[in-house]
Amino acid sequence: MANVTVIGAQWGDEGKGKLVDWLSNRADVVVRFQGGHNAGHTLVVGNQVYKLSLLPSGVVQGKLSVIGNGVVVDPWHLLSEIEKLGGQGVAIGPDLLVVADNACLILPLHKDLDQAREAAATQKIGTTGRGIGPAYEDKVGRRAIRVADLADREALEAKIDRLMAHHGPLRRGLGLPDIDGAALLAELEAVAPKILPFAKPAWLLLDELVKAGKRVLFEGAQGALLDVDHGTYPFVTSSNTVAGQAAAGSGLGPKGPGYVLGIVKAYTTRVGEGPFPTELDDEVGQHLGTVGKEVGTVTGRNRRCGWFDAVLVRQSVALNGISGIALTKLDVLDGLASLKICTGYKLGDQAFTYLPAGLKAQSGLAPVYEEMAGWSETTQGARSWRDLPANAVKYVRRIEELIGAPVALLGTSPQRADMIVVRDPFQD
Repeated sequence: MANVTVIGAQWGDEGKGKLVDWLSNRADVVVRFQGGHNAGHTLVVGNQVYKLSLLPSGVVQGKLSVIGNGVVVDPWHLLSEIEKLGGQGVAIGPDLLVVADNACLILPLHKDLDQAREAAATQKIGTTGRGIGPAYEDKVGRRAIRVADLADREALEAKIDRLMAHHGPLRRGLGLPDIDGAALLAELEAVAPKILPFAKPAWLLLDELVKAGKRVLFEGAQGALLDVDHGTYPFVTSSNTVAGQAAAGSGLGPKGPGYVLGIVKAYTTRVGEGPFPTELDDEVGQHLGTVGKEVGTVTGRNRRCGWFDAVLVRQSVALNGISGIALTKLDVLDGLASLKICTGYKLGDQAFTYLPAGLKAQSGLAPVYEEMAGWSETTQGARSWRDLPANAVKYVRRIEELIGAPVALLGTSPQRADMIVVRDPFQD
């Protein structure tokens, strides 16, 4: 299969960066297709650690990297990230990075609105405060400034006027000062010559590359359970995170995504607010958080931890058309005497085999567990099934049965090479 799409099949933070970095060696092009710089990927290559928020992970491998039209782009953050990687020896120019000319921009006014709303809210969503949600609102409201507009002063002036008319009442209601349109125009004109060299019709470039037989790797951000339609609404992100968005967010078309690889931790974590049926507020939860180093790359917040939820992952398999999964962080479970897997939910006398859509129902779910024996041996650094304890193999096989998808890759440490390859997605 020519193309591969990588998505998080839980609430994000599943270790997509390592897998995308590994798969980048087999791809010709890496594409980000949704989200903004609210998602973080950590890549560990030898002794070097790269922390990316907006840039596709392929840049570290020197692979052509594309920020698609489905992404909302903070131009100032993009430039700072490029500069940071330059300081780590990764030079990024227009020959390596392409930004879709029809991608929408995140502006300072979006960050202002995002942070003010979260501060004023009685029910916190857990936003990163980076302006991603308000930028998407302006996109669907047809008043956004897009990358191509940076080359057209007249378009910028008209769009800034429209943005001021819309955001003015919102800002006054939240006690924010009025927008200085002239200052915003000056900021955009100053950043334009630095961003425009990267701007191209990404859909056209990708179409040409695919016709030439190039392999494309689509890199998702966040996780399927944070999808604005299919996640734990309203505690979700502002974009569609499911695999189908790879087509819309890149312009390549519905056949583009190819093999869908769902990244899944051997347990479950979540950052921010919202329902979490298997969350553990005990010593096991502490163990998972400490050993797994569960701190958000972007937010710096400790992640909530819990047992593996097969119900949620099975739902993600269906929603994303997952071909196979990459199971990460198996080594974090080393030393636990027993393990639990959630196989269903109870809500009063009612049983659920899926996550219901209602917020009240989601918040009241009680997990139904299946218990398995753990293992005392180490799995860290294992690179073949023979290196794994028998109980670890049983645990992985049971997960496959419960979610209805095979394990294609099994990660046993943050290092790129520490992986058991069952199936190479690019050769499936």
